[in-house]
Amino acid sequence: MTQPAWLAHYPSEVPHELPSTSFEILPDLIRAAVDTYGKKVAFTQVLPNGMNGSLSYEQVDKYSDHFAVYLREQLGLEAGDRVAVQMPNCLSYPIVAFGIFKAGLVLVNTNPLYTPSEMVHQFSDSGAKALVVIDMFADRLPEVLSKTSIEHVVTVRISQFFPSAVAGVIRGTQKFWSKTLPKITVQHTPFMDALSVGAKSYSEAKLAGYVSGLTGSSVAALQYTGGTTGVSKGAMLSHGNLVLNTLQLISMCGDYMRPGKEIVVTALPLYHIFAFTINLLGFWHLGAKNLLVPSPRPPSNLKRVFENYKVTWVTGVNTLFNALLNERWFTDSPPKHLRASAAGGMALHESVSERWRKLTGTPIVEGYGLTESSPVLTFNPLGGGGRDGTIGIPVPSTLVKCVSEDGSEVAVGEPGELLAKGPQIMQGYWNRPEDSANAVVDGWLKTGDIATVDADGFFTIVDRKKDMILVSGFNVYPNEVEEQIAALEGIQEVGVIGVPSDKTGERVLAFVVTGSNPPSEADVIAHCRESLAAYKIPSAVVFVSELPKSPIGKILRKDLRALWLAQQNNASPNQLKG
Repeated sequence: MTQPAWLAHYPSEVPHELPSTSFEILPDLIRAAVDTYGKKVAFTQVLPNGMNGSLSYEQVDKYSDHFAVYLREQLGLEAGDRVAVQMPNCLSYPIVAFGIFKAGLVLVNTNPLYTPSEMVHQFSDSGAKALVVIDMFADRLPEVLSKTSIEHVVTVRISQFFPSAVAGVIRGTQKFWSKTLPKITVQHTPFMDALSVGAKSYSEAKLAGYVSGLTGSSVAALQYTGGTTGVSKGAMLSHGNLVLNTLQLISMCGDYMRPGKEIVVTALPLYHIFAFTINLLGFWHLGAKNLLVPSPRPPSNLKRVFENYKVTWVTGVNTLFNALLNERWFTDSPPKHLRASAAGGMALHESVSERWRKLTGTPIVEGYGLTESSPVLTFNPLGGGGRDGTIGIPVPSTLVKCVSEDGSEVAVGEPGELLAKGPQIMQGYWNRPEDSANAVVDGWLKTGDIATVDADGFFTIVDRKKDMILVSGFNVYPNEVEEQIAALEGIQEVGVIGVPSDKTGERVLAFVVTGSNPPSEADVIAHCRESLAAYKIPSAVVFVSELPKSPIGKILRKDLRALWLAQQNNASPNQLKG
């Protein structure tokens, strides 16, 4: 069999196939890092004002042991039961997640900003029996709990594990100044009480028993899809999926990820699969210090992180990197110790990557993946082997191809749906056998993304299959139009959608957020005419104050469409406001 072309572009230290590992389940991976890096700081949570708290590898390990015992002994949960977790990036998160894995239970990551109806859907669909929730949003629980199977609630404070004096100041500010602490009217257990109860019943024998029946194929997490193209579904990610994808990514980065030496900014939410696998699991395994930022919005929330710590790695999405490049404090004093940055979740605009490299003097590379693939499928090689505008090449032990509607592989350079196969592909969707069968066929995950591959095996995402715009029978991919508009001076963000047209079926509409020295609509359209075919040029440009985004900052085109359609009876496109 002919070797895939991309293997020739692996750095010399990257194996073609993932080596065998002794880590079959996540608790094995977790404990191995503790044995190596025990007293080293694992996590530091940093607030916008610089206040912070930290936990070592040993502390996270001990507290997660106690939480595992609490879940099994006090709450009476049984192997395979689901536990929903709803909190922002904070010191409690890794303890809770690791405790759930050590208890032989299944983690259900939940966005803390979800509305009650979204919470009900996810909790009911997963059948979660317990919920760990940040107390700032506990006022939603009375409306939610009665409609779900949740029997137990544990509440967490944002200042948990901070020095007592600092935690007191934060708590007082929340209670009396910002008034962000609602009264909790449902029965619940404070997190520290849960840990105390677990500590009293702790034994190594109990913990060994909880995981004795687990294998690599056992489900570790129900990671819900974003619901951007339909009903949110729970992707069943096994212990093996998550362990092996963690090792695949680390292998692909080669010498750029140094064991025990990295300091990584975690601004993307840990409940999202990108940060969950790469930042939480990957950098934990490496013995890194993880700087947890509860919210990266506004981007000034990151100022103290870059000022006070010797940051060596940043992971993010295009909108995050672009936002930092528009912050004067960041451009005046770029991070001096930065080694590399990784982008995913959405297309990294070449204009953003070029500015980032020029400012920081370090590489930024784009990768690609989905919730259903744990998530990483492809990654651009570091050290000069990457190619801007592409999502790189498949990570070790992964096959990727582009196919036509009939399933046959397309020619080099021709667009087709991207399919992927490897040890990181999900077990299926929770309680959705028909959807599972349609998504994974003979081991190949159908991503729903349109891509091309060049002769060297580098893949380029053209766009989401469902986002494609059909203008007079011609395919228009929003990413291509967005890339051109984003390169124009004065443009901060852009989202492109297709809207109905009597003449052409659909037409192209661009929503833009501008900064200083903003261009006019005529300027944007004239710029597009220089590099795009006539049918790809926006018929109108809508200037808005902000664009709707997902929790990780991905621009939501479906929300832009809904906004436009809802306002058509009251305004022309150029009068729309965000």
